[in-house]
Amino acid sequence: MSASTVRCQAIGSLLRPGYLVSARAEFKAGRITAAEMKAVEDRAAEEALRLQEAAGLDVVNDGEMRRTSFMDHLLATVPGALEHEAPIEADSESGGTYTVDNPIAVVERITPARNISVEEYVYLRGRTDRPIKITVPSPLMLYAFWSAERSSAAYPDPFDLFTDWTALLRAQIEELAALGCTRVQIDAPDMALLVDEEQRQAREALGISVERTVIEGCELIDSLAATPGVSVSLHLCKGNFRSMWAASGGYDRLAKRIFDGTPHVETYLLEYDDERSGGFAPLADLPEDKHVVLGLVSTKRDELEPLDALLARVNEAARYVDRERIGVSPQCGFASVAAGANLISPAMQAAKLFRVAELAAAL
Repeated sequence: MSASTVRCQAIGSLLRPGYLVSARAEFKAGRITAAEMKAVEDRAAEEALRLQEAAGLDVVNDGEMRRTSFMDHLLATVPGALEHEAPIEADSESGGTYTVDNPIAVVERITPARNISVEEYVYLRGRTDRPIKITVPSPLMLYAFWSAERSSAAYPDPFDLFTDWTALLRAQIEELAALGCTRVQIDAPDMALLVDEEQRQAREALGISVERTVIEGCELIDSLAATPGVSVSLHLCKGNFRSMWAASGGYDRLAKRIFDGTPHVETYLLEYDDERSGGFAPLADLPEDKHVVLGLVSTKRDELEPLDALLARVNEAARYVDRERIGVSPQCGFASVAAGANLISPAMQAAKLFRVAELAAAL
């Protein structure tokens, strides 16, 4: 299935069922074994897969059920290099609280470790006839763990850290490709947050150049997208935690630079679920050989968007980009961080996935 025939998909994470959240707390406390934990994860991944298939989505994943955060792929790779502060108490979706780790800074050179996506892909590979998508965090997401004070001994230049992570991630994507995985999505809130002037100032205050982030960030992302045999998409998210966002503004100041700077990326997944997202005019700069997925269905609001309103939004976008190059999706994951799941019910989550497929069929 080529990019042109993928009309609807989820972004990545789905709400973790209560039994999974409880089991993870039990595992962390040492009350169940790794094998028992994996069995629970398998059950949750299977349910996530069947929900996406039932909804009629063209591409599926495991709902990130084996992760506590969309960045686990990164954090599992560099565990020994991270300095931590005291764990954080988080509310459980099933009631009560549990503790989560609190990494704050990279303090050593990073080295290869576990590739969690192999387990994700291999489990799904024999259980569906639909294309499987694996999500990975952008090379620049480590900006959140670079500190001029704490990290400088290992990485005086933060972009050396990003480059090292890119090399590790490229090796992991190549490992996935060798197993038969043909679709990888890079989640890049690190780039998308820069639509917001306050976020740009905050990044500069960390000692990380916004201009270098855009230029060198595109180069690093594109080097991943150039992995042979893999179709790479780029999700530009503006924050997603307990139904809250982190950045406001349209893609106008970034779109053309990202489109032009990532020639090997095939598809861009963009947030367009409310006025905060801005207009569709930046889509006019989308190269003719690229596709866009419009994140029109909100994962932050516990209400179902009317189909006719969604169709009107697609028609508006089609003024700037050929309809044949438009796909649809939710605006982001439903629980990018398990402890910060969006304030939405499982029933509404399912309804929204079905609505995404219904919208694609109506196109």
